[in-house]
Amino acid sequence: MIKPVINIFSENIYENWQVDEAKLIEIARSVLKYYMQRTDIYEKSCLYGQIYDTISFDILYCDGEKTHQINKEYRDKDYVADIITFAIFADTEPEERFIFDGEINLGEIMLALDKITKSAEEKGVTKQEELCFLIAHGIMHLLGFDHQTEEDYKFVVEAQKNALNKIKDKNV
Repeated sequence: MIKPVINIFSENIYENWQVDEAKLIEIARSVLKYYMQRTDIYEKSCLYGQIYDTISFDILYCDGEKTHQINKEYRDKDYVADIITFAIFADTEPEERFIFDGEINLGEIMLALDKITKSAEEKGVTKQEELCFLIAHGIMHLLGFDHQTEEDYKFVVEAQKNALNKIKDKNV
């Protein structure tokens, strides 16, 4: 299996929670590596069968107002989302996927930190736990996984939990 360079770029435009972007990038990188090591995920992902040496994606930390705006503009949905994923590579037809200089750009994950804070309180988990759970979720979407059925949803959530438990054991 390919061991690519993983470039993750992040930006926080939400002023009320100064996330540790370097730490979250390392968590996201570890989650992606975990997913790529699992044959049942990798072989069903948009990366399978591709020739590349670098994978990149972006994470934008924002507020619910921004995800609401994006939802309305691009998805014709009128609600605040805690996460929006633009899976550029996965959502492109396989014959039209673009790899430049060996680099695959998976897309972007947008996270509404105010909504995540509220969700964490409702679920009784820390903000950091909820944020990491959604980052792991977004990466599954970037790899081409969706959850239109209950079975698919269970697969995605179980993969997220396993990835986070695995990296927690490594103190990432």
